[in-house]
Amino acid sequence: MQQTNSKATALYDLITGDEDARVCKDIPDESCKHQPVNFFLHLLSNFFTKLADEVASARLVFPWVLGLLGAPMLLVSLAVPIRESGVLLPQLFIAAKIRAKALRKYVWMLGGLLSGFALWACGFALMLDLQAEKASWLIFAALLVFSFARGICSVAAKDVLGKTVSKSRRGTLMGLATSVSGIFTLLLGLNLGFYNQIKNNEVILASLFGIAGLCWIVASIAIWAIREEPGATEGGGNAGIEALKSLRLLKDDKPFRNFVIVRTLLLSVSLGAPMLIILAQNALGNAALIGLFLIVSGLANTVSGYVWGRLADYSSRSLMAIASGINALVGIAVLLVLQLEANINALTLFVSAYFMASVCLAGVRLGRKTLLVDMATAETRSAYVAVSNTAIGFLILIIGALVSLLAGQNTHAMLWAFSGLSALACVLSPVLLPAQQA
Repeated sequence: MQQTNSKATALYDLITGDEDARVCKDIPDESCKHQPVNFFLHLLSNFFTKLADEVASARLVFPWVLGLLGAPMLLVSLAVPIRESGVLLPQLFIAAKIRAKALRKYVWMLGGLLSGFALWACGFALMLDLQAEKASWLIFAALLVFSFARGICSVAAKDVLGKTVSKSRRGTLMGLATSVSGIFTLLLGLNLGFYNQIKNNEVILASLFGIAGLCWIVASIAIWAIREEPGATEGGGNAGIEALKSLRLLKDDKPFRNFVIVRTLLLSVSLGAPMLIILAQNALGNAALIGLFLIVSGLANTVSGYVWGRLADYSSRSLMAIASGINALVGIAVLLVLQLEANINALTLFVSAYFMASVCLAGVRLGRKTLLVDMATAETRSAYVAVSNTAIGFLILIIGALVSLLAGQNTHAMLWAFSGLSALACVLSPVLLPAQQA
C-alpha cells in the first residue's frame, strides 16, 4: 500500500507541478495525506462520467434517438432542457438531506448507480420489440430519472471534491478528465462511423446507452474508494425550511448573486450548440452525422480540456470570459456566412462551428465549476451548489420551452439571441465575478 501511495504521489507531482504533494489550502488535515490517491480516484470518476455524458449526450444522442423513433418534435426539442433542468431543479431540496450525511460519497454513489440503470433502460427500450411511440415515451421517462439522479451526484460530488482535493488542483483534475474522455469519445466516434455502414441504428444507439451506463457504474466504484473525512452536518433539517433559508443567499451574498447572474447568461453556450445541430441537419441531412459530431465533440474536449483546466486554476473568471466570447463569435460567424450565402462548404462550416462551440462549452463548464467550489467554504458549498443549480434549472426550463416552440420557426433568430447573451457574459464575467484567491 505504501508503494502504491508513493507512486501516486510521484505521478501527482508530475501532473500538478507540485514539489510537495501535501500542499493543502482548504481541506482537512487528515485529507491532506490522502490527496494524491484521492486526486486520481476523482480523476477516474470524472473521466467515466464525462465519457458517459458524451456517449449519451442530451445535446446529440437523446434527440437523435427520439427522432429515429418518430417521436413528436416537441419531445425531441425538449430533450436538452429536460435533461439540464431535471438535473438542477431538485437540488435545493436534495442538498439539505445530503448535508445531514457526514460522508457524502455514498450519496454520490447512489446517484451514480441510478444514472447507470436509467441509461441501461434506454438501451433495453431500443432492443425490445416495442412500438416506436411506446419506446419514445419509455426513453423520455428514463431521461427524467437519469436527470434526477445526476442532480444527486452534482451536489454530492462537488462537496466531496471540496473536502478531498485542494484549491488550485481542482481545475487541473477536471480538465485532465475532460481531455482523456475526449480521446475515448473520438475513438468511439470513429468506430461508430465505420459500424454505421454495416449495422442498423437501433443496435448502435442501444450500445451507446449500454456503454454510458457501464461508465456510471465504474465511476460509482471509484467514488466508493475515496478516503473522505466526516464533515459537518449542520443544515440537514427539514428540506423545505432549509431550502427557503438557502434562497436568502441570492439576496445576502453579493459575490454569489453575481455568479448566478453570469451563469444564467452562460446558458447561451449550452443551448446554442443544439441550434447548430438543427442548422446542420437542415443543410446536410441526417446520414452519419451522429458519428461525425461525436468525433468532433471528443476532439474538442481532448485538445482543450487540460489547457482550460490549468487556466481555471489560474483565473476561472478569465476562462469564462474567453470561452463565452469565442462562442459568441462562432455563432455570429455562422449566421453571417448563411445570410451572405458565402461560398463555403456546408460540412466544413458546421463541423468547424460545432468543434469550436464544444471547446467553448468545455471551458465554460470547467470555469464555473472551479469558481463555485473555490469561492465556497465547507459550510456554504452544498448550499451554493444547490441554490445556483435550482435557479438555473428554472431558467433553463423556461428558456428551453421557448426554444422548443420557436426554434423550428426561426432557428437563425435564436442563434442570434444566444450569441448576444454569450457576448454579454464575456463582458460581465471579469466585472462581476471575484478574482481567484491564491
